[in-house]
Amino acid sequence: MDVDSPARARSRTAGGNLPAEVTSFVGRRREITLTKRLLAESRVVTLTGPGGIGKSRLALRVATGARKSFRDKVWQVDLGDLNDPELLPATVVEQLNIPEYSGGTETDDIVEYFRERETLLVVDNCEHLVEACAELVDALVRSCPGVRVLATSRHSLGIAGESTLVVPPLQAPDPEQLPAPEAYEQYAAVRLFADRARAVVPEFEVTPDNAPVLMRLCQRLDGNPLAIELAVVRLRSLSPEQLEQRLNERYELLSEGRRGAPQRQRTLRALIDWSYDLCTEQDRRAWAHLSVFAGSFDLEAAEHVLGDTADRGNVATLVHSLVDKSILLRDSDHDGPSRYRLPHALREYGLEKLTAAGERSGTEERHRQWYGDIVARFSAEWLGAEQVEWVRRLRMEQANLRTALHLASTPERAADDPSFALRLAIGLGRYWQLRGLHSEARHWLDRTLALTGTEHARRDRAAALAASAWFTLLHGDVSVARRSLDTATTTIEDDDAALERAHLTQVYGMAALFEQETDTATRLLQGALTAFRRHVDPQGELFALIGLGLAHTLGGRRQHGLELLDDALAITTGRGEIYWRSWTLWAIGYLKITVDNPERADSALKEALGLQRRLDNRLAIAFSMDTMAWAAHRRGDDKRAARLFGAAGGAWESARSTPNLYAAFAEEHRSHLLATRQVLGSEEYNDAFDRGYRWSSEAAIDYALELKQRSRASSRENVHPMPLTSREREIAQLVAQGRTNKEIAERLVIALRTVEGHVQHILTKLDFTSRAQIAGWVAGQQSEQS
Repeated sequence: MDVDSPARARSRTAGGNLPAEVTSFVGRRREITLTKRLLAESRVVTLTGPGGIGKSRLALRVATGARKSFRDKVWQVDLGDLNDPELLPATVVEQLNIPEYSGGTETDDIVEYFRERETLLVVDNCEHLVEACAELVDALVRSCPGVRVLATSRHSLGIAGESTLVVPPLQAPDPEQLPAPEAYEQYAAVRLFADRARAVVPEFEVTPDNAPVLMRLCQRLDGNPLAIELAVVRLRSLSPEQLEQRLNERYELLSEGRRGAPQRQRTLRALIDWSYDLCTEQDRRAWAHLSVFAGSFDLEAAEHVLGDTADRGNVATLVHSLVDKSILLRDSDHDGPSRYRLPHALREYGLEKLTAAGERSGTEERHRQWYGDIVARFSAEWLGAEQVEWVRRLRMEQANLRTALHLASTPERAADDPSFALRLAIGLGRYWQLRGLHSEARHWLDRTLALTGTEHARRDRAAALAASAWFTLLHGDVSVARRSLDTATTTIEDDDAALERAHLTQVYGMAALFEQETDTATRLLQGALTAFRRHVDPQGELFALIGLGLAHTLGGRRQHGLELLDDALAITTGRGEIYWRSWTLWAIGYLKITVDNPERADSALKEALGLQRRLDNRLAIAFSMDTMAWAAHRRGDDKRAARLFGAAGGAWESARSTPNLYAAFAEEHRSHLLATRQVLGSEEYNDAFDRGYRWSSEAAIDYALELKQRSRASSRENVHPMPLTSREREIAQLVAQGRTNKEIAERLVIALRTVEGHVQHILTKLDFTSRAQIAGWVAGQQSEQS
């Protein structure tokens, strides 16, 4: 039995990953009660209903209230930006940070992860992936007795034991029997209208004169929250009375010819149609063209995709116009340049218009080319000082990168340009490895390889096969990796393909190193290094130097190994890059352990870990923290070693890997772990291991780096899952100083409504109800840092 298994079997405490509510939640008391009742009776509950009815908000509100009822908390998977059903399991694995347990599929890993857990899983936006969602949910409930699933979809999943709840419209009054004006608050639809109206027009108030109009409006809008949100925007230019008149005119006009559609669908469609008709022609074209984006996008991407639809200098004006009309939403979940997204219903509408205009293919092509250029720049600029910024950007663009890959790997586009999809998949290899997305990497590489014939793009095919072999190695399947390499070798026939052959030799050498065939590894990696230097390929050179340094170390030639690693370190110093530098420092730390110099090892490993944290390089973090545990044991600090082994266990899971995949490393890991346990005794070792295992990744790294000031809030259960952004922290500081929202707006030169929104986000994220609590929290943060 694996020496780690007793501790790994314990459930890691965490608070779940539910997002904060950014706007107020109105009504739904009855639906919340019914959903809770169904969840108590059924393992799977699906909230159904038309677009915009509020299924997702209801699911999240129920889930938030249920967190204390589940030992392992509540988790959400949002599928709104996913359009490839084959990537559903990989998306769940990534969003929930599920470790790889075996050589099986991602679905196997998901089932294994939840097998002993008691949790509620929210699967949001299933309608376009119903079959794949049904298969996954069915596998979960059949094998994981403690798991309950709350899904949202426009129609049911259709699996055994599923209960469904059709989410109704918000309650609105009968226009023929309106109550007294002051009674409007008893109707959730009218309360929502009033709440959103105050956000759009801050001076808006419900009065005895306009209350009847609002009640009639909400009935006309069928109590659909999205329809209400779209209609409220018109209050910037229309009075409630004028809005009611215009809506009546629109419905009479637009409902003609749609008699077969349900009234609710006609209502929402009419509102979207009206929003579309009130746009200028340029606004409409921009709306349609921007609908090709998945997730969020920035202004530069919009300028490229709009192409000849608008002058480049006019794109910012168009984007602002669509934001002002509540067509586009500004994404405020990150710092840096503004990003935007289309709500799902409006994106679907835009795609419909784009298709009808015959412009979808050309617009998708511009989208594909834009993200192809981004990946090409990433590959070209990776070996430099902007690596952290590149990783941040690719994380924000992940949904669009998947869409670009999906478009590029369709048979039609692959036939036109067989190597484009290959280059896109190859170029993202480094990013996928950093994020621990090994299975997704193999998915796209294998998919693009299947679409190109062996007679096309031989060099790109060879590079893709080499990349696929590398990710297969990281999964621990050396024999399959070698078969891919053999295929790649026969693919290259050009006499001038020496550099491509060097990359294949490199992976052959790493496969030998993984299996402790040090003489073979040394020979192959030396050959690759010579070729990389001859052809001036610094990335290949760095990879080969690190691998060769380790091979010489494992072969007993430690001094020569250290010299090679020092060469790699010198190259990285000159370029200002940190990815290869951190791996080199880890390798130096590993080497110093083998020569019994734990102090020098710990110093190198701490420097490596600090760099790896900046990139969120999960596999490297796991290697470094594990090796730091060895150094702690060698120094006689076995309690620290046990905690670091626990923290490393969490890091290995986050990277979806295990030390057992790397034979030489696994031997040292096992030897040091057993020695640590023997010194402490099983009980003390397990207690220390569990403590490290429960830490958040940030707290674990803080501890490993001995950053005492930050490690006080150390356990997962005490670290809030939704930390404040830098802007929110700034506003929290001003709130703590006693400043009003108006004073904060004037000081920061931002809109009052923006400040109000930030304050609400802060209260929601920190689970507070008053500004005094924010002030207390700020004071507590300052005292911890003093």
